[in-house]
Amino acid sequence: SVHVFHDERAAGFAALGIGASTHVPAVVLTTSGTAATHLHAAVIEAHLGEVPLLVCTADRPPELRDVGAPQTIDQTHLYGRAVRWFVDPGVADDGTAQTWRPLAARAAALTISEPPGPVHINLPFRDPLAGRPGPLPPGRGDRAPWTTVPGTAVSPVTVPDGRVLVVAGSGAHPALGACGWPVLADPRSGIEGSSVVTHADVFLRHPVTADVLRPDVIVRIGPPPASRVVNEWVDSTTAVQVVLSSSWRDPGHRASMMTTGALSMPPPKPDWLDLWRAVDQVAESAIATHLARQERPTEPYVARSVLAALPADTRLVVASSMPVRDLEWYARPRHDVLTHANRGANGIDGTIATAIGIALGAGSPTVALLGDIAFLHDSTALIGLESRGLDLTLVVIDNDGGGIFSFLPQASLLDAPRFEQLFGTPHGVKVEELAAVHGIASLIVEDPDLIGRSVRSTVDSGGVWLVVVRTDRAANAAVHAELNAAVAAALDAAL
Repeated sequence: SVHVFHDERAAGFAALGIGASTHVPAVVLTTSGTAATHLHAAVIEAHLGEVPLLVCTADRPPELRDVGAPQTIDQTHLYGRAVRWFVDPGVADDGTAQTWRPLAARAAALTISEPPGPVHINLPFRDPLAGRPGPLPPGRGDRAPWTTVPGTAVSPVTVPDGRVLVVAGSGAHPALGACGWPVLADPRSGIEGSSVVTHADVFLRHPVTADVLRPDVIVRIGPPPASRVVNEWVDSTTAVQVVLSSSWRDPGHRASMMTTGALSMPPPKPDWLDLWRAVDQVAESAIATHLARQERPTEPYVARSVLAALPADTRLVVASSMPVRDLEWYARPRHDVLTHANRGANGIDGTIATAIGIALGAGSPTVALLGDIAFLHDSTALIGLESRGLDLTLVVIDNDGGGIFSFLPQASLLDAPRFEQLFGTPHGVKVEELAAVHGIASLIVEDPDLIGRSVRSTVDSGGVWLVVVRTDRAANAAVHAELNAAVAAALDAAL
């Protein structure tokens, strides 16, 4: 099927979303010149997020390059080292027709190689551009030399015995949920079960708890979590680190072993898992109790409520800022809701378009949880959205600016007006009015108890919806501090 987007950046992220949901590359097409440059952010995310993507950019023929011809830039290796393969096959003619199918097959195969990622085909054309299509070259039948890409077999790695902790990101096997070892599961992993520990970011801020829980071995699977607290604590331990990943992932430079193959785990130690689960339950009780007292919507409560309210088999797309962190830190995991976030490059750009691509690829109801800045940043993706025939709900946490910056030292080091100017960046846009311009209906929710029900009602009714929950940035930072304090007090009492 063909999907038309007025903005190339939105097209790129929609193609990314299709690839992420189907594991099959979508083909994104642009004209030449600056149009091709607008795909760069999606290409970078596909590269670092390991999502298959096939980029085809039109170009001017060689004789019109470097001579001042209009709509002509240097598109050779335009995306640098972010692509698995770049090819410029030259201007198509009958003499090269026999190469077209092998070239296309090779390009598609390389997008799903290990690790998956983007491939760039640069396609120059000469006038007349409005020609008549001729017969395609014959198919290759069973002679398909590029249907697979050679790989290297890797023997299983034996994980050392001791107190093992598993840190699982996207792509981790669901069986880890009952593996018998404590598992810190990223929401994107879709892992749920008796081994899963939910609130590590909160309870690892408690020094005594963080010390008691130091493991002998840490097994990291896939990309790291969003939590800086968890990542820094992992690298502060003296544990042996074993990394299972399709690409090199060792930002802390602490990995002892790295593999793309299987792991042979030692027998679990029940007392070790029981300790983690007990601490996690103390944190869960403190978080649930504190959030239940909120009279106004808070961002942790929104993330927790949205995930809990979704019907089974819904897709959830989370902006790579505070929403993904609040989901990771405070929500209860679900294996029946597949969660996606653009955590390859950790950017907020393209969140709406990515959700559109997820919905197009999956054919399932999709919900996107994002802030107002991410919403405005990708507002061109709203063009024609109502007519795409999707079931998509956009849940916008609107705090009139960049809420994540309230957690940085600059929030206390700068005077309030300067901080607002440079970091808060209030915009004053009513997101529901912008949605109305595109024919999208909105619900504005002010009662915390109605957040989950409102989102569920839009999913059940189908179509495209906007759910707006307004919060205050300063109050949001305070709520996070209160939650951390409540968990610390509960741990003090329990330990």
